[in-house]
Amino acid sequence: MGDCKHNSATEIAKPKIKHDWYQTESQVVVTILIKNAQSDKVIANYGERSLSVSIALPNTEMEYSLELQLAHEIVPTMCSYIVSPSKVEVKLRKKEGIRWANLEGEGKDEIVKAIPLAVIDALGPPPQQPPKLFKKDWDKIEKDIKKMEEEEKPEGDAALNALFQKIYGEGSDEVRRAMNKSFMESGGTVLSTNWNQVGQEKVDVKPPDGVEFKKWDS
Repeated sequence: MGDCKHNSATEIAKPKIKHDWYQTESQVVVTILIKNAQSDKVIANYGERSLSVSIALPNTEMEYSLELQLAHEIVPTMCSYIVSPSKVEVKLRKKEGIRWANLEGEGKDEIVKAIPLAVIDALGPPPQQPPKLFKKDWDKIEKDIKKMEEEEKPEGDAALNALFQKIYGEGSDEVRRAMNKSFMESGGTVLSTNWNQVGQEKVDVKPPDGVEFKKWDS
């Protein structure tokens, strides 16, 4: 009896390790909650309806083993696992795009079947909706451009010329005659819109202060 008591006292309790699973449209992911597992100490074998995983437990001589008989078929060549500090994730690729009600078992109660993943892969991502096409109103665009041009504020000589052109374009015949006569007779130094004054006599040259006006003979 002494030997039995000694064996039970020195026996190292095997840690309890949990596993869980979830699924996407294309994968079943089995999560094994083992901390600090080493990638080179993980061995995973995939069958068409089975999964076998063995993991050497850190800082012990023990090994964790998980054997599953899967409810549905997987694609062994497209399965993989990822080791992180808190867990080991085994990713199983579904052979068909169906929802698994259970991870293990026969899966005979599954009757809702989606599109096979091979077909989904062949088709590629779903097409995006084409952008809406709007018919351009060219008349409106032209009006908007003219409005923008009219709203632009020229500076300096350009502003003065624009002002003269506006007055000349909108003025009466007398205003236009006055502007033409005063500008020509004064050598471009006077521009008047008063025909009553300009029409009675010749307009003299009036250069700016400090500027001498010289007429070049041809």
